[in-house]
Amino acid sequence: MSEDIVAKFGGTSLADAGQIKKVRDIIRSDGNRRWIVVSAPGKRESSDRKITDLLYLCHSLVQQRLTFDDVFSKIEDRFQNIAEDLETDLALDTLLARVKEEIASAATAEHTASRGEYLNAQIIARVLDFEFVDAADIIRFTPEGTYDPSATSKRIKERLSGLEHAVIPGFYGSQADGTIRTFARGGSDLTGAIVAAALQVKRYENWTDVSGLLMADPTIVTNPQTIRSMTYFELRELTYMGVPTIQEKAVFPVARAGIPLQIRNTNDPDDPGTLIVRNSEPLPADRIGVPTGIAGRKDFTVIRIHKALMNEELGFGWKVLNVLKNNDISFEHMPSGIDTLSVVIQERQLEGKLFKVLSALKQECKLDEHDDIDVEARISLIATVGRGMARKPGTAANLFLALADANVNVHMIDQGSSEMNIILGVASDDFEKAIRAIYEKFTARQALCRSGMHPHAKGMTPE
Repeated sequence: MSEDIVAKFGGTSLADAGQIKKVRDIIRSDGNRRWIVVSAPGKRESSDRKITDLLYLCHSLVQQRLTFDDVFSKIEDRFQNIAEDLETDLALDTLLARVKEEIASAATAEHTASRGEYLNAQIIARVLDFEFVDAADIIRFTPEGTYDPSATSKRIKERLSGLEHAVIPGFYGSQADGTIRTFARGGSDLTGAIVAAALQVKRYENWTDVSGLLMADPTIVTNPQTIRSMTYFELRELTYMGVPTIQEKAVFPVARAGIPLQIRNTNDPDDPGTLIVRNSEPLPADRIGVPTGIAGRKDFTVIRIHKALMNEELGFGWKVLNVLKNNDISFEHMPSGIDTLSVVIQERQLEGKLFKVLSALKQECKLDEHDDIDVEARISLIATVGRGMARKPGTAANLFLALADANVNVHMIDQGSSEMNIILGVASDDFEKAIRAIYEKFTARQALCRSGMHPHAKGMTPE
């Protein structure tokens, strides 16, 4: 593994010339930052429009046979202002005219949307005096439109290994015939991870507008602690529960390659942010039993089935899942007991289907008057995630004590086999209160450990 770094910069980091100058200084401060992956310009303020959104709007107007000149002029102005403020000699007018002609000639939505990254990478390559490498030349999709990892890895090595530095637009690639294809929104994260894995670099840096990941949602918890290090497993669990940081699929290429991922802040480059690794260093004593992060999602429904001797009935779980499959419904969790089984489902998946599903479950599972099936809506799931939780007696007890002290009732419990993730179901009205209670309990416990006081003295579970 080399000492080289792949650095990806998001839309907020590249929203205007001032932000791009910060990016330029960050890149020049470390010569190991050889391969730079960039997004399209993002919002400059909350009322602003992202370039990608404007491009999608241009495509929609063309599809409706309406003029898109006014919208495209906003795109032109953004890029021209950036290029002028950075004093580049890029022939931007020519590039913009070509993109406008492509859109007018009914370019696909994917091709149209990709031009934000394409144009921004051209400008940034000129600012840095790095080579521009079109993602269409190295990120390969199959004829069916799915990402082709084998062909992509081969092309990346062939094209980039011999270059000292390069700027690559994120978000898109192409099929062998040149057709542009895109990843899901936020796909520049994935582009960066793919390049990092193919080149086996020392580190993949993801630069954004926050100094790493936070232990809890700052809109719920005031000034939550920053997570300084964590494993890919923990990141996966927290991302699944809605932590908005990095495109979820971007984790896999670098995780499989064992490449550390560092999330850093373009506006505070001296902050180390959050380092995510495959195998972590041993936890310090004050972190054992303390969650790495607390996150949650709202709007779930729990369907509970009670049937005597359920455990002796072969294929009972299969019958339940088959009903869901036949109704195109996926489930999130399925906790069970000897005579009970529950399925946790996103509410939106049950819209217009609930009564049909309940009727099918009664029939398929052969429920009679002695059995029962009930529904509980407006349930929120809260995940408490941490690799040190399994090694500390009393961790789960502290979790439930925190909720009891906050007068929050637990409606469901689901714990993974690794004991690194405990998921609780609470009423949606208690969602924010529950997260605050859990956070305050464990951070208070951590502070007591650091001070040398015994946590039990403050009502904590004894060691």
